[in-house]
Amino acid sequence: MTTTITSREFDQDLDHAKKLAQEGPVIITDQGTPAHVFVSIEEYLRLTGPRKSIIELLAMEGAEDCGELEIPPRTNFYRPVDLS
Repeated sequence: MTTTITSREFDQDLDHAKKLAQEGPVIITDQGTPAHVFVSIEEYLRLTGPRKSIIELLAMEGAEDCGELEIPPRTNFYRPVDLS
């Protein structure tokens, strides 16, 4: 469940915002415009997940099913220089 509160409400009652964040993301508005999202650490870690290197990602099981990377040949190796 997403909740929206103003930046003033956030500043005045942080404990309430923390309780709301346990239920879901809290959108904090600045002059009526969404400006920030306040989430619990559990939600943040779930969203960001463990970071993997490109080597780990390429070595993942099933990565061979992605097909081959096709790089088109470069035909224009130079461009004329305008010295005027």
